[in-house]
Amino acid sequence: MRWRHAVVCLAAACFAVPCAAAQRGRVQSDQETLVQLEHDWDEAFFAKNLAFIDRVLAEDFIATYDDGARGDKAKELKLATEFNQQVESSMLDDFTVKVYGDTAVVWFTRHLAGLSQGRRLELTFRFTDVFVVRDGRWQCVSSQSTKVTGR
Repeated sequence: MRWRHAVVCLAAACFAVPCAAAQRGRVQSDQETLVQLEHDWDEAFFAKNLAFIDRVLAEDFIATYDDGARGDKAKELKLATEFNQQVESSMLDDFTVKVYGDTAVVWFTRHLAGLSQGRRLELTFRFTDVFVVRDGRWQCVSSQSTKVTGR
């Protein structure tokens, strides 16, 4: 009886290792990849990681900002370069991702907190980003932000 128990335990251990390895090596879905891309883009903006931003934005990228102004890839890179606000936190949540073949639309909310002219400021924006697959990777071709709240 002990021998059978030992064999069953050994077999269970052998099957558990490949399952754990499979979990670590799991391929991300397009939805997961796009959500991670949005988080990485947010971090890159504040870190002034222009190389990352340059890769994620398509050459024909167009942004519509919360004030109605429009910008292209060059303007977005310039905004990242010149950004000098004191942001304490930037949190992205409330993601909805729809993939349509080689095109995807990502909706999410961004919560910003920090100081502006010596007083605490909290802002919430809703974003709609459109991505297409080019050269085997997702690139953003359009982004629109809407300011939801502000104090």
